[in-house]
Amino acid sequence: MQSVIKSKKRWLVISVLILALILIRAFESRLFYDPFIAFFQSEIQNKPLPDYEGFKLFFGLFFRYLINSMLTVAILYFLFGEVSIVKLTTFLLIVFFIILMGILFLILNFSSQPDYLFVFYIRRFLIQPLFLILFVPALFYQKSVNNK
Repeated sequence: MQSVIKSKKRWLVISVLILALILIRAFESRLFYDPFIAFFQSEIQNKPLPDYEGFKLFFGLFFRYLINSMLTVAILYFLFGEVSIVKLTTFLLIVFFIILMGILFLILNFSSQPDYLFVFYIRRFLIQPLFLILFVPALFYQKSVNNK
């Protein structure tokens, strides 16, 4: 009986964490500075990139990535219950942030005509919890292989 209650609590916590990710997405324009949200929602062909403040954009993306990353790590912890997964995921999320943010700012600051789709997809990995979608099946697969 206790394992059933524990399991229900675990799934409730995971559901609340996923709801938090949904709420971040729903209120993104009010919570974070990102002039590219409206830009990529409109018709972008032959339009110049919007003006942006570099530091505000960096901290907006950083704050959103940090929140999404903390929720991702928490979800993975409650799914798998292993500290080693938390450590690995945290390390990978930090490395991916450094690489993606570096590439994004290099493109925005040093490209005379940046490829909009490239900017769009790099930014998408920074603002959406796509790593959660990638890590869950990979970790389930890894766990199934290790249990054989």
